Amino acid sequence: MRLTGGEILLKCLQEEGVEVVFGYPGGAVLPIYDALYEGEVRHILTRHEQAAAHAADGYARATGCPGVCLATSGPGATNLVTGIATAYMDSSPVVAFTGQVPTTLIGRDAFQEADITGITMPITKHNFLVREVKDLAHTVKAAFHIASTGRPGPVLVDIPRDVSGGETEYEPVTELRLPGYRPMYDPDPEQIKKAAQLIALSERPVIIVGGGVVQAGATEEVVRLAELLMAPVATTLMGISGFPGNHPLAVGMLGMHGTRPANYAVSEADLLIAVGTRLDDRITGKIESFAPEARLIHLDIDPAEMGKNVRVDVPVVGDVKRSVKLLLEFLSATPHPAWKEKIDAWMKEYPLTFSENGKLKPQFVVRQIWEATEGKARIATEVGQNQMWAAQFYTFTRPRSFITSGGLGTMGFGFPAAIGVQVACPGETVFDIAGDGSIQMNIQELATAVSYDLPVNVAILNNGFLGMVRQWQELFYQRRYSYTELYNPDFVRVAEAYGAEGIRVTRPEEVRPALEQAIASPKPVFLDFIIEQEENVMPMVPPGESIGRMLG
Repeated sequence: MRLTGGEILLKCLQEEGVEVVFGYPGGAVLPIYDALYEGEVRHILTRHEQAAAHAADGYARATGCPGVCLATSGPGATNLVTGIATAYMDSSPVVAFTGQVPTTLIGRDAFQEADITGITMPITKHNFLVREVKDLAHTVKAAFHIASTGRPGPVLVDIPRDVSGGETEYEPVTELRLPGYRPMYDPDPEQIKKAAQLIALSERPVIIVGGGVVQAGATEEVVRLAELLMAPVATTLMGISGFPGNHPLAVGMLGMHGTRPANYAVSEADLLIAVGTRLDDRITGKIESFAPEARLIHLDIDPAEMGKNVRVDVPVVGDVKRSVKLLLEFLSATPHPAWKEKIDAWMKEYPLTFSENGKLKPQFVVRQIWEATEGKARIATEVGQNQMWAAQFYTFTRPRSFITSGGLGTMGFGFPAAIGVQVACPGETVFDIAGDGSIQMNIQELATAVSYDLPVNVAILNNGFLGMVRQWQELFYQRRYSYTELYNPDFVRVAEAYGAEGIRVTRPEEVRPALEQAIASPKPVFLDFIIEQEENVMPMVPPGESIGRMLG
């Protein structure tokens, strides 16, 4: 069967089970869009290529399946870069397809030419430039395999105009040739035994759950491990939803804006069992004083993470679900009553709370979202104070229900990601918890949500500032608010102009009725919560300090 490159790409997507592509057309991808015109793969036209990448990322995080985005050459491709980097930092399986100028013009500064494989080399798990149409099918198969196996990550496939428009005989790829690519899934049994021996000797163990637990679907195994050891469980930002937040052993998020019980537990532990986490700087604080009395068992699928930031006593490389499952076979119940009693005392003494002074508080809004949705919503966030309040005050109990930009901290991520989540989960309630600064970075995606009848709810925590930056300026720069105060549009009228609903809330008693109205609406809804301007995210570990020393 003789097909064009565009038709081959569509066939390959169908064989990979792809149901939706987020994209924006242009000259270099016209043969692909021509194939999409009568194809079975749904296309969502975003209003900016960056939003297409974030939407594909949100789709991937909600489902565990690769999200797909598509953009033309030059500026279309470069507009994907922030979204690709976001996916890379958070190990999200995104496959990005970009158009390219014809192969005969590559390197000649042709119209809308950009070396997108060179640009994205540091922020992709792998990327490809397809120079011949006969190689396209195998390349697409390889891209999906690489993106979704081992440690997941984004893969980019750059397709020149003469490749997508050229013809060749098409046969489905039945054998994949990837010499040198062999992800390690099965842990070394000897390392598992060493880990079990360390655990048996510990008296104050703490389990740290990272995003790898979510990616591997290892929540059940980690819960069994925690219950067997009666060990407190702290989550990273990306690990939120990887362990039920309402579990008696959950002590909340650790790190810069972590809970006091989580940070105190890690600081006084004699053993850390880190599962699927990079142990990055936002978790460790001052590395020299991180968990000073603890030995470290690190379970992760990526050998490059072992010892990268923190010295590891027992590294266990492999799929974390398999690793924890095997580890459980070598362990017996070892409760630590004195340690549990101390943890419980911290939990009682230091609950997450906020002052209620009659003004509209962002923490109250987030808690009301949790109550109104009965904790069953899919929550995306932007980045900054809104993100931290969502992490602290919404209790997540099921995997893949918290969608946020962790490693890159990308403002503008939440709204298009929420659109991707809503496409993936059409019957579910989806919220983007946003700030008044970050929502304006991709506000044009209201047109996308309206045109595809996607009832995404956006809770804008509107304080008239770039809130997290202002908080740092207050605490560390003598309240010198340099360029952080915002002039905002009327978000209600903006929503209405796009054909969505807009609701403004200024008093605490208005919050719940507004949320219920939004949840019941078949349209996208902007909820403009006018919150107290100088409310801060607390606790907070000052930069350069150990996580045991917190403000607030």
